[in-house]
Amino acid sequence: MTTEVLKAPLVVEFPFTRSLGPVQSAFLTGLREQVVLGVRTTDGRTLVPPVEYAPVTADEIRDLVQVAPTGTVTTWAWNHAPRRDQPLETPFAWVLVRLDGADTALLHALDAPGPDAVHTGMRVRVRWAAERTGAITDIACFEPYDSASDSEVAAHDGQFESMVTGIVAQARLDYSYSPGRAQTAYISALADRRIVGERCPSCRKVYVPPRGACPTCGVATAEQVQVGPGGTVTTFCIVNIKARNLDIEVPYVYAHIALDGADLALHGRIGGIPYDQVRMGLRVEPVWTEGGRYPDHYRPTGEPDADYETFKELL
Repeated sequence: MTTEVLKAPLVVEFPFTRSLGPVQSAFLTGLREQVVLGVRTTDGRTLVPPVEYAPVTADEIRDLVQVAPTGTVTTWAWNHAPRRDQPLETPFAWVLVRLDGADTALLHALDAPGPDAVHTGMRVRVRWAAERTGAITDIACFEPYDSASDSEVAAHDGQFESMVTGIVAQARLDYSYSPGRAQTAYISALADRRIVGERCPSCRKVYVPPRGACPTCGVATAEQVQVGPGGTVTTFCIVNIKARNLDIEVPYVYAHIALDGADLALHGRIGGIPYDQVRMGLRVEPVWTEGGRYPDHYRPTGEPDADYETFKELL
């Protein structure tokens, strides 16, 4: 019987806080104040966005210079289906814009009614966000404009009363993941409180979780082998930092566990025992989650510890 391959949406999100050097601090503070600043290199070029070191000579550069909020599209691509947290909710163009006074181009969004309204060489200007905090999103987007309506921009020396000294950088990846045939069978077996691996037809090793191919020989695997449920702790680490959205009191232990009949140790949390009593060779068994979909953690079985010689090749 053919098993339907599983698929699930996954999100990897890692927001982190970073400090800003003098150049990036001035650039983002300027955006907050509706001023676009670049940096001038020793060879006289103006870079926007600014960097702290010249890309050609690696010289340290600190000479800030104001550029205009108007510019020219150097290249573009149409985004017909905006995604979460992108600058605009309606279709728009990604554009590289060389601002007037700059020698490099800035990547941002262009609000246009359709791809036919966008072309290389078109004139655009910054549309500022209504609320600005000192981030690249202070530029809401670019918009087309008629050069005949040019207005003079007040010069600014890059000095501000209060500076943006740090930002929270949002890093997020949304994607659809399919574990494939071998891991689909593995996940489906977990629902029945069974742990299955696959045996390599060449070296005869059993790998859990199965990967559909032997990582040693590189040949396809198909023969299913039930392993465990008991196993042996081969190595472990003590976790002292509480993870976000993880309701486990610290300290706790994560370990590599060689299940009986498997030739590769898997990763699991150890519970039911004080963290300082976990040791190599400890015999453990799974404690299943409510509903039995997967092991929540592993606990001691009460058996004598395994001899080192029986698991030294699985460290």
